Amino acid sequence: MDRLYTQAMAEELGVLMRWMHIASVACLSGGMIYGWIVAGAAAALTPEARAELGERTAAAFRPLVLLSMVLLVISGIYNLLSNPGHSLKYHILLGVKLLLVAHIFAVAALVVQPGHPRRGRLMAGGAISSLIVIGIAAYLRRIF
Repeated sequence: MDRLYTQAMAEELGVLMRWMHIASVACLSGGMIYGWIVAGAAAALTPEARAELGERTAAAFRPLVLLSMVLLVISGIYNLLSNPGHSLKYHILLGVKLLLVAHIFAVAALVVQPGHPRRGRLMAGGAISSLIVIGIAAYLRRIF
C-alpha cells in the first residue's frame, strides 16, 4: 500500500513539474513574442508615448519573467534528473537548447529593466530563440 502511494505521489509530482515547465515556457516565450509585436506596432506612436508604453509593459512583465525563470530552472532540473539514460545525441541537443535558454533568460532580464533603449530588438531575438528552443524540445521529447 505504501509503495502504491509513493508511486502515485511521484507521478503527480512529475505531472506538476511538467505543467510548471510548459506553463513557464508559454508565459516567457509568449511574452517575448507579444512584446516583439507591440514594439513593432508602437513605432507609430510618439517617442514619449512609446517610452511610456515600454516602461509600463516592462514593469508588468517583470514579475512574470522572474517567476517563469525560477520555475523553469526548478522543473528543468527535476525533469532531467527524473529521466536518466539519455543518448549522446540527446545531451548534445540539450546543451544547444540550454545555451539558447541562457540567451532567453539574459534577454528577459534586460527587457524588464527600466529605461532600456533596445527593448523591441531584444524581444525579437528572445522570441526567435524561444521558438527554436520549443522546436528542439519537441524533437528531444520524440527521441527519448
